[in-house]
Amino acid sequence: MLESILDPRRWEITLGSIDAFWDGFFVTLQVVVYGLVLALVLGTVLGVFSTTRSRVLRAISRVYVEFYQNTPLPVQVVFMYLMGPQLLQRVLGTPTPVPIPPVVLGFVGVGLYHAAYVSEVIRTGIESVPRGQMEAAKSQGFTTVQAYRYVILPQTFKVILPPLCNQALNLVKNSSVLALVAGGDIMYRSNSFVGTYGYLQGYIIACAMYFVICFPLALLVQYLEKRSKRMPKAKKLDLAALKGVETVKEA
Repeated sequence: MLESILDPRRWEITLGSIDAFWDGFFVTLQVVVYGLVLALVLGTVLGVFSTTRSRVLRAISRVYVEFYQNTPLPVQVVFMYLMGPQLLQRVLGTPTPVPIPPVVLGFVGVGLYHAAYVSEVIRTGIESVPRGQMEAAKSQGFTTVQAYRYVILPQTFKVILPPLCNQALNLVKNSSVLALVAGGDIMYRSNSFVGTYGYLQGYIIACAMYFVICFPLALLVQYLEKRSKRMPKAKKLDLAALKGVETVKEA
């Protein structure tokens, strides 16, 4: 086993196919970026819905979260792959099913899935903000939307940045589900290479490429967690300037 992994000839053949792996790397990167944007936007909206007084909005958020958290991501992606073109055909009224590009299928799949988890993170963060903040904002003439935008959410994101980054890490790893529908991502390219040559080096290359994406995010999580635990430093006062101000007032 170890001899086959260290075999120079196998590595030469593997590295000779590195362009295909890089193609998969950039497909995965696109899926991750677009999926993160979708998860953050939709998750924030659903998180706000879950903290409003409207029963309808809370119900919408709860149903969405429960559905996506209690069904497997591979099943969701395969369902979208098989049924999505037919649903688009009926919606758009086209004579044939509408194909969905792999990148779109990937980022929509992981984006919708992780939006449910981001929503819970957002909800927890909003609930950690004192209720008086909303009342104070409204007393100053803010609407509910403005209060969330300018007062509540800025405080919320400072608290929830570490768990949000953890969700980003999970999204990167879950993007490998695209290989189930021949999405051209890193995992699909690795499976194709190993299926063709039978060399496990293909999976080693895949691990290295996922590491390149995930490791900076992991460092960011550690940094944000340490930063959130730091006590704010007291500002040093310029005593000479304060004495000058007091002297002016006395005069």
